[in-house]
Amino acid sequence: MGLNPKTWFSRETLGKDVKAGIALGVESVPDGLASGLLAGVNPLAGLYGYLFGMVGAAFFTSSTFMAVQATGAMALVVADADLQSRPDPDRALYTLAMMTGVVMIVAGFARAGRLVRFVPTAVMTGFITAVGVNIVLGQLSNFAGYESQGANRIVKTIDLLLHIAQWSIPAVIVGVITVLTIVVLQPTRVGSLSLVVAVVLGSVAAWLLNVWVAGPVVVLDDMVDVPRGLPAPVLPSVDDIVYLAIPAISLAFVGLVQGAGVSAGIPTPDGRPADASRDFIGQGVGNVVAGVFRGMPVGGSMSASALVVAAGARTRWSLVFASGVMALVILLASGLVAFVAMPALAGLLIVVGISAIKPSRVYSVIRSGALQTAIMAVTFVLTLIIPLQFAVLVGVGLGIVMFVAQQSNRVRVRQVHITDDGRLRESDPPASVPPGQVLVLQPYGSLFFASAPTFERQLPRVGADSRNAVVIVRLRGTDQVGLAFIDVLRRYAHELASAQGSLRIVASEERVIDQLIAGGVVDDIGEANLYHGGEWVSETLRRAYADAREAIARG
Repeated sequence: MGLNPKTWFSRETLGKDVKAGIALGVESVPDGLASGLLAGVNPLAGLYGYLFGMVGAAFFTSSTFMAVQATGAMALVVADADLQSRPDPDRALYTLAMMTGVVMIVAGFARAGRLVRFVPTAVMTGFITAVGVNIVLGQLSNFAGYESQGANRIVKTIDLLLHIAQWSIPAVIVGVITVLTIVVLQPTRVGSLSLVVAVVLGSVAAWLLNVWVAGPVVVLDDMVDVPRGLPAPVLPSVDDIVYLAIPAISLAFVGLVQGAGVSAGIPTPDGRPADASRDFIGQGVGNVVAGVFRGMPVGGSMSASALVVAAGARTRWSLVFASGVMALVILLASGLVAFVAMPALAGLLIVVGISAIKPSRVYSVIRSGALQTAIMAVTFVLTLIIPLQFAVLVGVGLGIVMFVAQQSNRVRVRQVHITDDGRLRESDPPASVPPGQVLVLQPYGSLFFASAPTFERQLPRVGADSRNAVVIVRLRGTDQVGLAFIDVLRRYAHELASAQGSLRIVASEERVIDQLIAGGVVDDIGEANLYHGGEWVSETLRRAYADAREAIARG
């Protein structure tokens, strides 16, 4: 985008961007308040996070229509960060948003967007499903108008169910009205604005019930003083930085994954793929701006991004217009915002939580195998019972374990037959090394440390009847081997030598050859038995095969 303001707009795009911005801005007001409620902080922090996070990130993301707002998963991480234990909880929240932004910016410049591919579907399915359940469980108290007690959301839900008689009937009525309104209006032309309509109707019902029944329904004004202006900037709390380090890293990881989903799912106007790392930088800038202006941590929101596209946005200015609409609501209609009913926001969040649970995705993971199912189940349970910032880190660890386990199980050893006319044929290797013959073995897959036992199990056994045999291990296409794999080769070489046989290796990559030399394999088999492959496929293998046959013939 050029520096000349005259080039920033066109008549063809301005009207559509304004319309899309109005739709997203109006919808974001109740959604922002609900996110603050979900995070267990001042609901206005959710509103400010939406406003300033969106405008702060608008011109730094690669994805043109990425709306950077608070997400359910990020709100739950904030809720589990125990900010109330800090001397100034509000200041700690703003500091957390700024720290999250700094981590995101650093990771973006480090090209951390590439790490997304290492997050298994099983981990993300278990995590997102548990987040949906957590959102629902976390809002039942607000929905029912009863402050449940317990160490976590499951215990609180049990306590809530044991005290049904103490539920507030007016609060439940408001929540039910909100949920039913969303369910009825979402499939209609009202679409995404059904959230706004539902919260308005629920809040109107709360006002009527408060008039008739003497104030049993809690509204926003009962919890906080709703200001009639935009917030002043603040500085971070240095004393909270160490305490907030793990939540900030967890929030950054959640933002990375969810932002990558937006990058992949929301097309850019020119059709080019978005840069996930640059999107990460944009989310980081949005968090820093949100924190400075008293907002909660934010990230790429798929629902908001999809909404602005569906509303007809043509450029990223639609996100700026949406922030402007939110600012106008705060400046001109703060009195109305103060009467938003908490059960209405709870009902909205319950619908959001239920929509995050995708049975079809869970079923697809179950069908993919026992390991993936177990990883998904462990991630799901941990996300429910332990603080979310730790559950996120455990999920990352499970992803790494799953990746290593899958890669190690993909190693396969094949026997290569060289026919008289020079053609190559593959088959399963024999159970044992035949005596007086040349056996060519070709391993496929990654040969790092965890794969070594799998490779060793597939090697033909060397026994007393394997005398005078030569085994050639061909490593063409392998660009790195681990010490565990080298140890397997050394043991195999010793077994063959004890049967008066020998091991020969054909390797084409200089890095692999250096590793074999450094690991001591060449000392065991002799330098003459290490063949350096060249650009002609199978030429070196044929030479090694001919040398082996000649050695056997000489006895």
